[in-house]
Amino acid sequence: DAKHLVPNKMRDFFCTINLDQEEVFRTQVVEKSSSPYFGEEFYFEIPRTFQWLSFYIYDKSVLQKDLRIGKVSIKKEDLCNYTGKENWFMLQPVDSNSEVQGKVHLELKLNELITDNGSVCQQLVVHIKECHGLPLINGQNCDPYATVSLVGPSRNDQKKTKVKKKTSNPQFNETFYFEVTRSSSYTKKSQFQVEEEDIEKLEVRVDLWNNGNLVQDVFLGEIKVPVKVLKNDSFQAWYLLQPKENGNKSSKTDDLGSLRLNICYTEDCVLPSEYYASLRNLLLKSSDVQPISASAAYILSEVCRDKYDAVLPLVRLLLHHHKLVPFVVAVAELDLKDTQEANTIFRGNSLATRCVDEMMKIVGKHYLKVTLKPVIDEICESPKPCEIDPIKLREGDNVEINMENLRYYVDKVFREIVRSSISCPTLMCDVFYSLRHLAAKRFPNDPHVQYSAVSSFVFLRFFAVAVVSPHTFHLRPHHPDAQTSRTLTLISKAIQTLGSWGSLTKSKLSSFKETFMCEFFKTFQEEKFTESVKKFLDDVSSTESKEPSGVSEPVHLKEGEMYKRAQGRTRIGKKNFKKRWFCLTSREFTYHKQQDKEPIFTIPIKNILAVEKLDESSFNKKNMFQVLHGEKPLYIQANNCVEASEWIEALCRVTRCNQKRLSFYHPSAFLNGNWLCCKATIENSVGCARCTADVPADTQIEIDGDRETERIYSLFTINRSKLQKLEEACGSIAVYQGPRKEPDDYSNFTIEDSVATFHTLQQIIDIVEKLNESHEKYQKKRSSSAKYGSEENPIVGKVS
Repeated sequence: DAKHLVPNKMRDFFCTINLDQEEVFRTQVVEKSSSPYFGEEFYFEIPRTFQWLSFYIYDKSVLQKDLRIGKVSIKKEDLCNYTGKENWFMLQPVDSNSEVQGKVHLELKLNELITDNGSVCQQLVVHIKECHGLPLINGQNCDPYATVSLVGPSRNDQKKTKVKKKTSNPQFNETFYFEVTRSSSYTKKSQFQVEEEDIEKLEVRVDLWNNGNLVQDVFLGEIKVPVKVLKNDSFQAWYLLQPKENGNKSSKTDDLGSLRLNICYTEDCVLPSEYYASLRNLLLKSSDVQPISASAAYILSEVCRDKYDAVLPLVRLLLHHHKLVPFVVAVAELDLKDTQEANTIFRGNSLATRCVDEMMKIVGKHYLKVTLKPVIDEICESPKPCEIDPIKLREGDNVEINMENLRYYVDKVFREIVRSSISCPTLMCDVFYSLRHLAAKRFPNDPHVQYSAVSSFVFLRFFAVAVVSPHTFHLRPHHPDAQTSRTLTLISKAIQTLGSWGSLTKSKLSSFKETFMCEFFKTFQEEKFTESVKKFLDDVSSTESKEPSGVSEPVHLKEGEMYKRAQGRTRIGKKNFKKRWFCLTSREFTYHKQQDKEPIFTIPIKNILAVEKLDESSFNKKNMFQVLHGEKPLYIQANNCVEASEWIEALCRVTRCNQKRLSFYHPSAFLNGNWLCCKATIENSVGCARCTADVPADTQIEIDGDRETERIYSLFTINRSKLQKLEEACGSIAVYQGPRKEPDDYSNFTIEDSVATFHTLQQIIDIVEKLNESHEKYQKKRSSSAKYGSEENPIVGKVS
């Protein structure tokens, strides 16, 4: 959220998230506010290198261009200082001279020349080779040119390159010459040397600009190199473009307001797979360790301050290697030992409940979409008043009509849920089956506990949470408005109650905190609701096959607006790019003239042969990819790098089991009678580059096991001191068997078997130390191979 924007004026605001100058996400517009609450979460993989993560606040305008109020920009190197906690940031002014991205490749040299009168002088040679990663201007590739200047106290010699059209990676390859001379009184020396104090005052400045044609040119960035660093040698390097020195400096920063952000940024250096074998094997055998509290996976959750940090990579790793179910069973058994009453079963935030929560989010993503998305869309797009709290009713509201509306929505959501068991993923069913039997074994005299054990997850922690926060589960693009959020909250409360098997008797109605909910639920005291819940819970906690006998409905996977190049199916007309609405389901990939219109073009998923990136040089456009199928390739331009990466991943995931997938493709387009990549003249010739994903894989879950293991290694490294404290605690318990006199040192740890736990800790510490050594060797190798000034490691700021 933001506060104190444009003082004393109510405006319509939205916020964008940018990687350097490229917008990757934007929030919905919050109308008529000076302190807008956005309440939106965005999770994304960063598919390229970047310098700044920026957040821009805009004032929405109907007739004019949206006005940028201010920004928060955080350097990549500083993100670790803010990760995992909320921070208020003062908005900074948006100055075009500070909005830069990209890098430039230069070669500089000082030559010695003899003039016509016999004197010796030095000549500066500046060879500007190329630039990479210049920003888009108004959504399109820029028309860049460079000015090259030799600047001193009393001189400013400037030269200019040619303008390169429609490219973010211009190849200039132009050389400029500047004379570095002394006054005419120093013409008789045979060995001319520029004195140090003269050189100190000179610097080469390269400015990048976008040619505006009829409008003002836009500054893209600059670099400065002191001439003194050259001496008599040739100097060649890549430089990151920098803002102008006076950019982003203003005395009005206090007037712009502030923005509250919660950023979680992780960056992992993943080594080759063989380096992780020992840690991976130790984690994967966790479910076989007796007791489970002595296993590496359990110890990870014990030493991490926030269990969620440990749970996410752990669940993904165990899922990837099909080891999650036995581990969940083992930690759930430990959980049940401390559960004294059946009505509190699996209600806390234990390792077991968090593992199941995370598993449902990963595995149940498509299940949620096919079950809830249509009804959630209806509620959000055509909302009916549903407020039934007398305190919150507004003048003119009819509580009886509102109750009917709420009942209609609750019935519809409930009906969709209890009919959805056929779509519940097998892995979720296996986990629910195990939890159900563990609960019945723990409380044999309670007939309802086997249902409440499952409903506490599938209703309480899965469906009810998705209903109240549809944007978090990708069921809606944005956080709902206040009124719709209230409606979803009431529906979620109702679904929680209907799903709790033990709450459906009349004796439980008195437990409602709100009397209006108690009145509302009196209309639900029907046998059909309790029987529907029971049947649904029976179905989703059964290990029998859930495959439907008929043809299942296609699962909606992704949709959005992008640009596609004309297919060229007609003889006339230019092959230009047109904006279209794209939709991907488990059955077909289509594009439409507009959202909710009939598809113009359809590609069955089974016909897709490959999905790959397309070289920018093909059409001088960024963020392009190609879908290869039976006809000509479909060339598509996404709106930003994150969107392009997500579409490629989604299309690859759903097509990887296609039998006729290609092994080779053309990374560029076929234009003017030949392929731009390999110059082959036959349009249907075999590709010249190997496809990036030609091996069939699991289409349900895409997990990089090595990356998750690296994340776990990082967590062990960060919490090394707690590992040592736990090791000391185990030693103390093993040596001293009497009553604990000072329990504070290890009372927060679960130590059932000190000897087994100590043994596992030693293995963990030993493996972490070896991985530390491997990382240090890799970093040394990387720093020596990626020379400062290379394209991979460009120079930042002035060269000293």
